[in-house]
Amino acid sequence: MFNVGVLTISDKGSTGERTDVSGQVIKDTIAAAGGKTVLYEIVPDEARMISATLEKWADGDQVHIIFTTGGTGLSHRDVTPEATLAVLDKLIPGIPEAMRMKTMEKAPASILSRAVAGMRKRCIIVNLPGNPKAVRECLEVVMPAIPHGIEIMTGAYTEHPVEK
Repeated sequence: MFNVGVLTISDKGSTGERTDVSGQVIKDTIAAAGGKTVLYEIVPDEARMISATLEKWADGDQVHIIFTTGGTGLSHRDVTPEATLAVLDKLIPGIPEAMRMKTMEKAPASILSRAVAGMRKRCIIVNLPGNPKAVRECLEVVMPAIPHGIEIMTGAYTEHPVEK
């Protein structure tokens, strides 16, 4: 079992003008994979608020991974990658690279995503798009690797088998 934080970045969602469908997709996917969503919030597309929430959650030792949804595109209000980079200790470039490469097969515009992933202390942070369908597709790509990443990060898995 692993604990998850879901942070939805949406100006309209934060004011109740839009229902957070993408956040629910993340929660449902996490539950199906044996994880538990323990933190959830919707914040506007404001870099300081995004960074502050990521810092608080990652430093609080309640979650192993935080998934953000929204704010990864090319709009002037899309600041999630910058807000995330501001708090990361290490990058995990393979996660967004894999998401873009796989989802590009179905939606060529997915290569325009600026999503990033990395670690802060003992917490993985992954930016996902804001579109519910795209969130589902990206999670299909990354979820098989997430439990192993958490085991390595937490020290639960320390030996790599030697292949002959």
